Amino acid sequence: MADTKREIERKYESDDSGLPDLTGVAGVAAVLDKGVAHLDATYYDTADLRLAAASLTLRRRTGGSDAGWHLKLPVAPGVRDEIRAPLSDTVPPTLASLVRSRVRDAELLPVVRLRSERDVRDLVDAEGRLLAEASVDAVRAERLSGGSGSAQWTEIEVELADGGDPTFLDTVEKRLRKAGVRPSKSASKLARALAETAPRGKNGKNGKKQRKGEESPGEPVTSGDHVLAYVRAQRDAVVELDPAVRQDAPDSVHSMRVATRRMRSAFRSYGKVLDRGVTDPIGAELKWLAGELGVDRDREVLTERLTAALDDLPRTLVSGPVHTRLDTWAGARRGGSRSRLTGVLDSKRYLTLLDTLDALLAAPPLRKAAAGKPGKVLAKAVRKDFGKVSALVEQALELAPGHDRDLALHEARKKAKRTRYAAEAAAPALGDPATALVKSMKSLQALLGDHQDSVMARGTLRELSAVAHAAGESSFTYGVLYGREEQRAASAEAELPGVWKEIRAGALV
Repeated sequence: MADTKREIERKYESDDSGLPDLTGVAGVAAVLDKGVAHLDATYYDTADLRLAAASLTLRRRTGGSDAGWHLKLPVAPGVRDEIRAPLSDTVPPTLASLVRSRVRDAELLPVVRLRSERDVRDLVDAEGRLLAEASVDAVRAERLSGGSGSAQWTEIEVELADGGDPTFLDTVEKRLRKAGVRPSKSASKLARALAETAPRGKNGKNGKKQRKGEESPGEPVTSGDHVLAYVRAQRDAVVELDPAVRQDAPDSVHSMRVATRRMRSAFRSYGKVLDRGVTDPIGAELKWLAGELGVDRDREVLTERLTAALDDLPRTLVSGPVHTRLDTWAGARRGGSRSRLTGVLDSKRYLTLLDTLDALLAAPPLRKAAAGKPGKVLAKAVRKDFGKVSALVEQALELAPGHDRDLALHEARKKAKRTRYAAEAAAPALGDPATALVKSMKSLQALLGDHQDSVMARGTLRELSAVAHAAGESSFTYGVLYGREEQRAASAEAELPGVWKEIRAGALV
């Protein structure tokens, strides 16, 4: 079983080998000598160093108080989540799963061995509580694959205690800088080891392999550059969110689903830039993935809406076991949902989709318009999408309230979302007009989304009412909730003409 620890630390270099005196640091009452730990860590990666390229580290370490397997995922500069698993001879399946979106079908190999002599000091307050751990690490690095170099160095590391105030590290750093200590140029020991043990090329510089499809593009210039930059950002989001989805982190599933929709929308909106003969099949696979991600999401949204509405009712209007009935409905399809979704992310179909996206970005199917100026090509595509939204909204406003209008408003919502994503992709090139359109489409999407949620909620309430009635329970409360949902939908429809008039007046595309 793996567990996770938030790690907040800073690394430093010094021309001296020892740790400066930290007894005078504000808040530090004592510096306790904890002795020397002997650490032996083997780091694993693919032959082309895919994990290192993403600032991920996977190691098997012995020695110290936390021997075992450690996977470190970047959160922010100096902040990583360390996921731990017990010692074993091979990479634990739980950790292998969390790097699968990076590794795919490649083999994880031992790439670097680091042996460290860690001289540890605990910084404690007047009550003996740990504030941070400061250590001096004498490191010896040995390349195990992709070369045979070795290196050694000494570094200082300061790690904040669990639940500590990150500003305390600023206080410690001031003292260290006064003592001539400087921040490390390397983000991690592994990064430094890879750099210093890499084979040297003909120019005398350390060589660095770069994964196919991961070239670092320059600033976008052409229309094609801008569209590809947007697609690349969404591909990166899917890959980066993969571990969070597997861990059921809050909002991770929704965020990955949005990234798939953004890519699919970009392919459809910018068919004059990227050949749809190539992108349409990819779009179909993205739609499949979004559908798998949304199996429980839509029900969760409805459950939250109905639960909030039920909680808002006076007790006198709640008749029968409505809460229980709603809870039963909400949990009807959640059994094994996490394992099901993990199975999707481990599937050949999903991993092939990631490979296909990499291949598309490495050799994009550009059409003639891709070389055109963004101000013309991208703006034309955004205007076209906005025109579709406009036609659908105008059509819906001409219909009488009811089923047909509900369908038209739902279609308008989907097109508003697509227009929003098209404007997002164009915003770096088109500036304020596109940014304003993103904002207006977002507000329209929210209004129409609330209307569609009301439509779905009323359908669910009819279903629950029928089940309750068949069980001999009162259906009164379901009728009350249904009436309130009708009012919410009517309110949204009444608000739409004014919102749409404002959007049309401000549209600059």
